[in-house]
Amino acid sequence: MKMASPRTITIVALSFALGLFFVFMGTIKLTPRLSKDAYSEMKRAYKSYAKALPGLKRIGISSVLLRKIIGSLEVGCGVVLTLVPGKPKDVANFLLLLVMLAVLFFHQLVGDPLKRYAHALVFGILLTCRLLIARQNDERPEREESREEPHINEQEKNKVKQS
Repeated sequence: MKMASPRTITIVALSFALGLFFVFMGTIKLTPRLSKDAYSEMKRAYKSYAKALPGLKRIGISSVLLRKIIGSLEVGCGVVLTLVPGKPKDVANFLLLLVMLAVLFFHQLVGDPLKRYAHALVFGILLTCRLLIARQNDERPEREESREEPHINEQEKNKVKQS
């Protein structure tokens, strides 16, 4: 029985944990069912983001719509990260990374202290790590094998010379 590589285990664990986190955070943005206090705080925060970006209102994006768009993206991409196999995970990862960059921008724009957006920084870093690990080619073992072959050939040549 072949064991999963450490790379595979890391990707699966990060995908599952990040996916659940984003499903949870997106749900908090969309409904007060999980936490009325957190939902109220999200509503307040997104109102301040919308005020700081008057251009959004001009194109018809209210604070409510912005919150719902970001919450829906988080839930949808979180579900993909958690449950869907293959390349869609990388697309979801990339979209969530863009969302985290937007959220960091919003926090900076309104002058929030670091403790208010540290989670976005940490999860942005985790998303970046997951994406980098997932996008690595599996060429590494081949390179090691190709390095070993000339070494074996040299040993065989030495055996031939000695005999």
